[in-house]
Amino acid sequence: MMSSKRQRPVVTALLATTMIAGLSTAPAMAQQAATPARAPAPTLAPPVAPAPVGTISAITVTGTQRLEPDTILSYTKLRVGQPFTQETLDQGLRDLYETELFADVQIRNDNGALTVEVKENPVINRIVLEGNKRLKEDKIRPEIKLAPRQIYTRSKVRADVARIIELYRRQGRFAASVEPKMVQLDQNRVDIVFEITEGPKSKVRQINIIGNEKFKDGALRSQMVTKQSRWFRLFSSGTSYDPDRLAYDQQKLRQYYLTEGYADFRVISAVAELTPDKQDFIITYVVEEGDRYKFGDVKVESDIRDLSGDGLTKRLPMKKGDWYNAKQVEDTVDTLSETAGLFGYAFADVSPDFQRDKDTLTMGINFRIANAPRVYVERVDINGNTLTQDKVVRREFRLAEGDAFNSFLVKRSKDRINSLGFFQEKLDVEQKPGSAPDRIILETNVQEKSTGELSLSAGFSSLERFIVSASITQRNFRGKGQELRTSVNYSAYSKSVEVGFTEPYFMDKNIALGGDIYRRDMNSFRFLGNGTNSRDTTYEQTTTGFQIRAGVPITEFMSLALRYSLNFDDVTLDRATYYSDPDGAGPLAERCDPLLAGRYLCDAIGKRTTSSLGYSLIYDTRDNRIRPTRGHNAVLSQDFAGLGGSVKYVRTRLNAAKFWPLGAGFIFSLSGEGGYIHSLESERLDPDGNPTERVRLVDRFFLGEPQFRGFNIRGVGPRVKRYFLQATTDANNNITGYDRAAGRNNITDDALGGRIYYQARAEVEIPLGSGAREMGLRPSIFVDAGAVAGIKDPVLINGNGSFAGYCDPTPDPVSGAVPPGATRQRATGTARAPVCGSGYNFAGSNFEEEYLGDTLKPRLSVGFGVNWNSPFGPFRIDIAKALLKEPGDDTKLITFNVGTQF
Repeated sequence: MMSSKRQRPVVTALLATTMIAGLSTAPAMAQQAATPARAPAPTLAPPVAPAPVGTISAITVTGTQRLEPDTILSYTKLRVGQPFTQETLDQGLRDLYETELFADVQIRNDNGALTVEVKENPVINRIVLEGNKRLKEDKIRPEIKLAPRQIYTRSKVRADVARIIELYRRQGRFAASVEPKMVQLDQNRVDIVFEITEGPKSKVRQINIIGNEKFKDGALRSQMVTKQSRWFRLFSSGTSYDPDRLAYDQQKLRQYYLTEGYADFRVISAVAELTPDKQDFIITYVVEEGDRYKFGDVKVESDIRDLSGDGLTKRLPMKKGDWYNAKQVEDTVDTLSETAGLFGYAFADVSPDFQRDKDTLTMGINFRIANAPRVYVERVDINGNTLTQDKVVRREFRLAEGDAFNSFLVKRSKDRINSLGFFQEKLDVEQKPGSAPDRIILETNVQEKSTGELSLSAGFSSLERFIVSASITQRNFRGKGQELRTSVNYSAYSKSVEVGFTEPYFMDKNIALGGDIYRRDMNSFRFLGNGTNSRDTTYEQTTTGFQIRAGVPITEFMSLALRYSLNFDDVTLDRATYYSDPDGAGPLAERCDPLLAGRYLCDAIGKRTTSSLGYSLIYDTRDNRIRPTRGHNAVLSQDFAGLGGSVKYVRTRLNAAKFWPLGAGFIFSLSGEGGYIHSLESERLDPDGNPTERVRLVDRFFLGEPQFRGFNIRGVGPRVKRYFLQATTDANNNITGYDRAAGRNNITDDALGGRIYYQARAEVEIPLGSGAREMGLRPSIFVDAGAVAGIKDPVLINGNGSFAGYCDPTPDPVSGAVPPGATRQRATGTARAPVCGSGYNFAGSNFEEEYLGDTLKPRLSVGFGVNWNSPFGPFRIDIAKALLKEPGDDTKLITFNVGTQF
């Protein structure tokens, strides 16, 4: 019988030939031994064709299950009526094995009647992967060639094993092994099981550099993408070995030396050696640095009449005598190409001609701009937009069919399309030749991403404790670029319902129009204690209103936004807490009592209507409004309240920011903002005749968490702290005075806000490896500074030396009744010495108040934070330390938000 192993079919074929010929090997050997030895012939006779064994009279195929006998015979050259030889039968065996459809094949000859006995390879029932944890099945299965209902072959199994191992090597797991196993089933079916041993990730233990004399190993390693495995690179993907990355690092080394003037630098060899345990790699580079060159004569020659070679030469960044820098040369070529593009020459050829002088070690360069025709836009093609209408993309193009080509406007068009937020970030506008040399086709291939968001979330915030929110937002409603949003939010201190709509191109004109309708209920709170998170509710503000917005462009980078708002506000206090006699009929009845609430809270309560008209002047050159990497923006806003209503003020704000890419994924940004509000109302007096601040509490600026990290919510700026007092007694238990009670819970902290504020921020976004980017991690380090101040000093309860407290009427000792007409009165006397009239006893809270923080001296904090698009919602954590603060400021080290947008 034939063996199923591939290396044995030839043996089987030889045995079959002996049987077919009808010869016995033993007589042949005896005859050979009896024959006398002959002298060797001087020449070899030509090969003689084997004589036919016979003629095929019949062919019978046995052992088939799925294949038809005629199909099997079609794979061979054996035919009835044809003569056959031993070689013919051997070739028939080989032909059948080469089909890889059979596990075993035999051909028997019975005087010309051939019997072909086959054993078919089994059919694959299923493919099973075991042991793969680091590489999921959805990554492996598309790479496997075997599949259910296919014919099993060993060559395909070996190929799949090699492919799986290659996938693991790309992940840096060079110790991975795959053991294929076959499980026999009935009906000649099998399960193929790949038992995978993933092994540890192969790290780069060491990077050695040989031949470098001008730069240290550390400086050269810092230029490479591949990094040495160290404990502090726990989240870095660069410590894994990758052959493609090895070749890339060689180019990085060459680029680094070329930027430093070493024009003859070359990498002689780069070898990666796997340690015996297959867990680490040791990479060794052998380099030759060569000599360092300086720039020689540099100039520009232009064959385009609109471009002056002498004028461009004066603007070249390199000068004769500077150290040679290949990157500077590349950038100059790009700059000259862009300059030609600004004049409409899209296909201008800029080629640097190098004159190397090895004697003087100088590199002269002649930038030659070849003549080219002025190019016009033949058409603009947009591909890949299945939902978004063409006009939504086309209206962001700064070029139209028939316009003269301009490379700056092409880049600007790309930035505007990216800023829509409708497409994946890797978007480019390709420039392709048109139907004539002076025609160009601008082709934009977009890849749409989800623009609708349905959010149902519950979370925890360090600001508002538990938060529940639901929102529906469609930023590309009906594919027209319109934004429709509605949201409902609920937390311990705020509730809101809002519906908004924005049409960016009203009636296909470059006019944005939108509006919002909202209802917001906010419970303001104050902190109890100095630096603790204990708090109680102060006032409740209910706002119901709407806003209408419109925006028009002034220039390419400047626009004007107009808005009108109408708000109905109702600010209330809990009567049982902040009214001294809410149910009585005395002089303190139905009136907010400053002794309980503080004067600033009493000034804030009431109903009012705010009718305001505002504008914003916007200047924006950022490459992406959603996540900018370069450019700057500035916004000047003013709101005028007083077009009817009961509130009158002018509020002015200025915001500005600038972004710089630092290379290697680092982004540096500087931002600043400030504001001032001026009341147009006349001076108001409180019920006691004291003048009050003209700008109401709810209209002022506040500063703190989350915009000013390192400080608590409303933790910066003017505030009143109330210190509760406790009586001191002598040996006879007689009250001798009052001192501030110990403990943080005996202090209340009420932030008052201010009329003027400023804030500045410097931040560097730090790139991470590809794995961290896929997780949505974006860390940054920052410095925050700012202040808020400028309100009228409040009249403190005991600012003039009088004691804060109450005198209650003394009840009749027998009946317990209060004398008719007697009501609660305020205590008099010097500080910490309450005096009550005859028939009254001192009762109530004893406290002193202190006014702090009303200064524009800067507060400063430094820290780091991380944004994470986690599976359970956006997450932001900041750790900041306040370095500069003023008395009364509330600091906070850690701030975080989960389950809500930030």
